[in-house]
Amino acid sequence: MCGSSEGAEAEAEADAVAVRRVWERLGLPGLIDVHTHFMPDRVLRKVWAYFDSFGASGTVEWPITYRHEEERRVALLGEFGVRAFTSMLYPHKAGMAEWLNGWAADFARRTPGCLHTATFFPEPGVDRYVREAVEAGARVFKSHVQVGGYDPNDPLLEPVWGLLAEAGIPVVMHCGSGPEPGKHTGPEPVAALLARHPRLPLVVAHMGMPEYAEFFALAERYEEVRLDTTMAFTDFSEGLMPFPARERGRLADLAGKVLLGSDFPNIPYPYAHQLESLERLGLGDAWLRGVLYGNAARVFGVEGGGLSGGAVIGACSRRPRGASAAGPPLPGPRL
Repeated sequence: MCGSSEGAEAEAEADAVAVRRVWERLGLPGLIDVHTHFMPDRVLRKVWAYFDSFGASGTVEWPITYRHEEERRVALLGEFGVRAFTSMLYPHKAGMAEWLNGWAADFARRTPGCLHTATFFPEPGVDRYVREAVEAGARVFKSHVQVGGYDPNDPLLEPVWGLLAEAGIPVVMHCGSGPEPGKHTGPEPVAALLARHPRLPLVVAHMGMPEYAEFFALAERYEEVRLDTTMAFTDFSEGLMPFPARERGRLADLAGKVLLGSDFPNIPYPYAHQLESLERLGLGDAWLRGVLYGNAARVFGVEGGGLSGGAVIGACSRRPRGASAAGPPLPGPRL
């Protein structure tokens, strides 16, 4: 048993070294990961069981690399040098979201580096509890139209989109059709939503895979639409939903709109592989610096601080409407 524990620790240390090597080479103060999952234990266990079922059904093997207790998962992000992260959580039915928001608010209060995350579901009262979450300091929302099985254009959500657009609070939305299509996934529902709320700060999770090109078009058209890299370009995703090589130029042109996401802890490979997959795109160090830190730092107003060494994340303030997207100079590396 001792040997097994020592082996796991050695593996974790090697993982952290590989991750830190990437951002240290780029002269960054660390990473900002906009797509990590922390949620109540019994909910997370059900999520893990869902991914385990992929292998059991013979669909695809999806081992959870970081199947640890919450305290260890938070500590690992600190060892990786992740300066700010989210607690992406989401309901699959009515009556869950408000309870999840209460848990997430408490998690953010007790967890250095966590950007206060909230969620919602199309149900009576959704505008009330979303407003309460905003007033309580929520910095980012999660919308999962695939798992939730809802149309983002549901009339019950109309006041929510208006509120978040006005407040300038980003929504990370799983709206692409991977890994399995849903009734309301794909670019069409999102395009209809943005036509009514063009100022909505929307982060398309997983770069919208497999509908990469269509979601790129929305990011090109709307100033506040961005994409996160979650699982994109990795060997795992390339085997299932490969990124079209013809779109690489557009990816380079969208440099300021691409944010690092990982899906930690629910990934079937080491965390470093996501970073290495971005490096091998060959889009240059300036592109990587923006993706791994600078772009999200500007979106969320992150200034210095972070998880490493137990430090609390620095000041976080919303960028006012009309403020420069370029933002202030990034802080230098903290070694």
